[in-house]
Amino acid sequence: MNDVGRRRYATLAASLRARVQAGEWPPAIALPSEQALAQENGVALGTMRRALQVLVEEGLIERIHGRGTFVRSGLSGASMLRFFRFGSGRGGVPRSTIVSVKRVVTTAEVQRQLGSAPGAAALQLLRLRSFDGVPCVLEQIWLPLPDFELLAAGDPGDWGDLLYPLYAERCGVQVHRAVDEIGFGSLTAAQARHLGLPAGHPCAVVKRAAHDVAGRCVEVRVTRGDAHAFRYAVTLT
Repeated sequence: MNDVGRRRYATLAASLRARVQAGEWPPAIALPSEQALAQENGVALGTMRRALQVLVEEGLIERIHGRGTFVRSGLSGASMLRFFRFGSGRGGVPRSTIVSVKRVVTTAEVQRQLGSAPGAAALQLLRLRSFDGVPCVLEQIWLPLPDFELLAAGDPGDWGDLLYPLYAERCGVQVHRAVDEIGFGSLTAAQARHLGLPAGHPCAVVKRAAHDVAGRCVEVRVTRGDAHAFRYAVTLT
């Protein structure tokens, strides 16, 4: 393909990407057919297919054989417990207990990640996850305001055990992708009490930045769990 052809489908891909990010085609609703999109944009079918393939490779859309092309659904859980041996063989979703919900002025680093103005408030959650009443991990979560204002006024007792579906249902915020960074540290006395461990106990620390379909960071999360229960597995091919 010559440079003119590449520029044409790259420009078209950018236009389609903007429409996806604007919410014109929500998840679970099929995009118009490739032929219809090609006619709408006045391009050849091959050019449209190449433009759509760019979005497939970016993870924004997916082709489902026999059904059509769809905006990818957001994450439903992506549980941090995959990094730990807690609950091995038990299956199911761990119990979620919201310890506290409050408005705070976050650190400069969290403000930077959330794209908030200096001194802006965020909603801070402290969440404990457990299996059969045994605490597994402790999570500090920061959410930008006013996007999550409805959670600030709600009763965390009826939130359920999965947060990402809650974000979508209550606040209209869909988590599309998340980036996890793994490190290690030690528990403060307060953190250790929640997890039933001694102060200073070694812990695995998983830092997450979660993003919506437009690439905006909508959640910053720090998860801590017993380092002795930590596991990491990867398949290389």
